[in-house]
Amino acid sequence: MSGEDIFVGIVALLGALALAWRLFGALRTGEVALYRNRISRNEAGPAKFNALIGLNALALVALLAIAADLLLGLGLRG
Repeated sequence: MSGEDIFVGIVALLGALALAWRLFGALRTGEVALYRNRISRNEAGPAKFNALIGLNALALVALLAIAADLLLGLGLRG
């Protein structure tokens, strides 16, 4: 494992933690941050709000997979 892999893995892990904080905050408050705007569940409708939450959850899983691969050497990159 090289130093770059460890650094990028830590950055990906920190990004995943920030995204998880944002995701759970959105579920708690009913508002999701979208660029510079905040969209509420009532404003967007339940389907669009849940789609935004789902996309954020997919990004969270991707960041966690990247961090795990780089920090634990899982060999997912081939």
